[in-house]
Amino acid sequence: MGHSHDLFAQAKRYIPGGVNSPVRSFQSVGGEPLFFKSGQGAYLVDEQDKRYIDYVGSWGPMIAGHAHPHIIEAVTHRIKHGLSFGAPTRLETQLAEKICQLMPAIEQIRMVNSGTEASMSAIRLARGFTKRNKILKFAGCYHGHADSLLVQAGSGALTLGIPSSAGVPARIAEDTLVAEFNQLATVKALFALHGEDIAAVIVEPIAGNMNCILPQPRFLAGLRELCNHYQSVLIFDEVMTGFRVALGGAQGYFDIKPDLTILGKIIGGGMPVGALGGRSDIMQCLAPEGPVYQAGTLSGNPIAMTAGLATLDLVTAPGFYKTLTHLTEQLMSGLKQLAKQAGIACHTVSIGGMFGLFFTEASTVATFEQVKQCNIPLFKQFFHGMLQEGVYFAPSAFEAGFVSAAHSEKEVAYTLQAASKVFSTISASITCSSQEIHCN
Repeated sequence: MGHSHDLFAQAKRYIPGGVNSPVRSFQSVGGEPLFFKSGQGAYLVDEQDKRYIDYVGSWGPMIAGHAHPHIIEAVTHRIKHGLSFGAPTRLETQLAEKICQLMPAIEQIRMVNSGTEASMSAIRLARGFTKRNKILKFAGCYHGHADSLLVQAGSGALTLGIPSSAGVPARIAEDTLVAEFNQLATVKALFALHGEDIAAVIVEPIAGNMNCILPQPRFLAGLRELCNHYQSVLIFDEVMTGFRVALGGAQGYFDIKPDLTILGKIIGGGMPVGALGGRSDIMQCLAPEGPVYQAGTLSGNPIAMTAGLATLDLVTAPGFYKTLTHLTEQLMSGLKQLAKQAGIACHTVSIGGMFGLFFTEASTVATFEQVKQCNIPLFKQFFHGMLQEGVYFAPSAFEAGFVSAAHSEKEVAYTLQAASKVFSTISASITCSSQEIHCN
């Protein structure tokens, strides 16, 4: 057993920044990251044996909770037969078939190993299919760390104040157009200028990497219409939203069919998995059937496929999303009410098992600019206060949160009780500070 401080110091000797993904570093909220050693249900346990109610869920995939018996049993059975073959297995086909049945716009699918790999491959496929070069993305949306997508990106890049990245050649960035999420007029303007050269529009149908932003009415439908008109490929990045907000993902929830869909997280049940799928005529451009090359030694890994199948078994149970949605709404409405009682301006959003918490006077948050105007220092106070109380939210004001099926009204009640204490403390400190300013 070691203290997180000591473990972090040791990690920094051998790992850049002490972490293998930047947003884990706590740089956005201050302090040092916790080192966890186990998870069970709705809880994580750190290296000092302190338990936390977990609203990060490994950034989305743990929709059934940590170490769910059905998933653990399936993986344990499968792992005895070997870890990886680099050859076809029936498990790949079974998961592919299941996803194609459940996701409205997916006719064929290719398994990969991460969301970044899926995004990179989808962009290449769209360019190969259309024989065009430009792609259009949205400020604050994050689609992994491929070069052409690290332009005004969200998630960790936004958290660290790096809207784009060193090492991305200018000539690659020149082929990436950036519009404003939920601002269809900016998309129309770019299409008017570059429409014949735009291979694809890539979008998170619900933005989850600048907190959680729902699409405005007609925004997604407008993207679909523009792509139809200019014969561009519409790509939904459903790495977060796929099987998280509804059984058919955001495309099923909003009844909008993209041409290509990017998946990850939940379809791996906690194992490293990504996928791209969509219209057969586009997917058949992938090698070995077509000229667009994509490959991966570990793609379709049998352990990951098993975990994904076991997870989809659980989420397809009757009433699964109804219960998950109700619990998430209960958490968000409770937090909003408690903040209001403490005199703290707060706006909340939830859909399925996904939520957003914003400290702002605004009645709605729909754009990247509005997210940046929220009270980030206040979020930091809230985050650390809740952490002290044993509640683990995402260590960034620019990340969505997640509720799992393992959470219950018991965990929500404790979270709200903790939040009441934290909001009271924050309110008292604000009052004290304002009195000092007035006196001075």
